[in-house]
Amino acid sequence: MSARTDSAESAHLRFALAVHRATAGESDACVSPYSAASALGLVTDAARGETADEVAALLAGPESTPAEQAELLAAAATLEARQGREEPVLAVSNTLWAWDGLPLVDGYSGTLARWPSGTVAQAPFVDDPDGARSAINADVAATTRELIPELLPPRSITADTVATLVNALYLRVPWRHPFPEDDTADGDFHTPDGPMPVPMMRQTARFGYAEAEGWTAVSVPAEGGVEALVLLPDRRLADAESTMDEHVLGSLLDRMGPQQVRLTMPRVSLDVPGALGGALRGLGVRRMFTPQADFGALTDDPRLCVSEVLHQAVLRLDESGLEGAAATAATMRLVSMPTQEPVVVDVNRPFLLLVRHAASGAVYFLARVVTP
Repeated sequence: MSARTDSAESAHLRFALAVHRATAGESDACVSPYSAASALGLVTDAARGETADEVAALLAGPESTPAEQAELLAAAATLEARQGREEPVLAVSNTLWAWDGLPLVDGYSGTLARWPSGTVAQAPFVDDPDGARSAINADVAATTRELIPELLPPRSITADTVATLVNALYLRVPWRHPFPEDDTADGDFHTPDGPMPVPMMRQTARFGYAEAEGWTAVSVPAEGGVEALVLLPDRRLADAESTMDEHVLGSLLDRMGPQQVRLTMPRVSLDVPGALGGALRGLGVRRMFTPQADFGALTDDPRLCVSEVLHQAVLRLDESGLEGAAATAATMRLVSMPTQEPVVVDVNRPFLLLVRHAASGAVYFLARVVTP
């Protein structure tokens, strides 16, 4: 593996762990770094200046570049040749959904075409926001084999939305060596609230195995060059998770070697929707959400900014293999551009407050505020 590939992978691992930490609470969590990085890569290609630099810093860090990250994601969009009896399935789409009244910069469609299945599609955002939402949701549902039927919830597309950058991903791969279903039996899974019985899969085989920095890693191989990496801490996850960074994870991956392992693990079924906007702001990506955003590589209209980044990840593991789907959408809207310096109003002394019905002029409340 080349040093350039090492640095690109390290940057991606750091991004994956950063987004996980920023979005995970104390309960089950699931995020698709691939989908999130793809959607943010599309945003980077559409942006210029500080708007692009903030996203690039999160995606690539100082040791990689957005182009290298795009290459890494493109490489992962193709699976290795089938070795088992069941065909692995991977589907990836990257789409700019645009209002037909938004002038696109010449050449942007060519930039988008360099992404896996990168296309431009039109949607009636301004005239029919919910129709646009339905069209995007239907396309995501088709890519994700109906695992994500409604990425964009009601009212997520409004009359000022004019574009949405969307990545969608579907993955279904069988294990190289399936877990025998007859060996699955209830066992205790020790949750923070105490043990609970769950169906536990069992298999003894030669898996990739490593120990480092208080973590045990087991790699369960699947077809197509995919693996599921189980990371088990030697103490409470709540205490250990903060120690997991790209260096610890990289060390575990470097030390991975074949080992006979008696593996017992639960089936997994997760479906986690959510918004990434707050997490991204906390990670330093702020300008793209403001009227100062510069998306001049996408359109000549200077009023464009990102309103929200919506994400959903579905992951299922059972005796036969794993299935996952993810989608990320950066919705974009037009904002009014300030034409002059704002007037400063500092309400720092007693004032009157009037609450009224704007259309009729009826006053609901009139108050004097002396000691708020």
